[in-house]
Amino acid sequence: MKKYLILFALTFPLCIWAQYLLPNEEIMYSFETKSGKKMTLVKDKNNEYIQYRFGSKNHVDMEFPTERTKESWKKFKYNSYLRGGGKQNAGMELNYLTFTNNGYQYQLFRSYYAEDESYSTGITVTDSKGKETNIAGIYKTIKGCMCHIEESGLIEKEDTGL
Repeated sequence: MKKYLILFALTFPLCIWAQYLLPNEEIMYSFETKSGKKMTLVKDKNNEYIQYRFGSKNHVDMEFPTERTKESWKKFKYNSYLRGGGKQNAGMELNYLTFTNNGYQYQLFRSYYAEDESYSTGITVTDSKGKETNIAGIYKTIKGCMCHIEESGLIEKEDTGL
């Protein structure tokens, strides 16, 4: 009986983690936030769908979209900007993924600025009145790369003039 209890205790955390990544999925981009939450952007290994998940380690608070279909790719917009040349050219790399859910706009971001060698990631949530809430991510916890979003060719590239 002890063996079964130990086995259950060891596999229970895997069940919790499984909420963020199903067997048929892979992580496109993920990070932990300074408030102890986790953001994970996953896709089906066969590109059947993409889904944003956010919540605590024990519970996914939000999934978008709720349906896991090919149409999910159309609910996101991607934008990026790259200027090379290092510090002398104020080099930078900016990546943004946006979607709208229940009247709120969510923008995942990752940025690098060569001038001060600063990196940042997080989520900006904007309500219908334009009020922004920033959720800071912990850069060293990043898994994946937002660059794969553009490489997939499955999300419309948004032209914002960057």
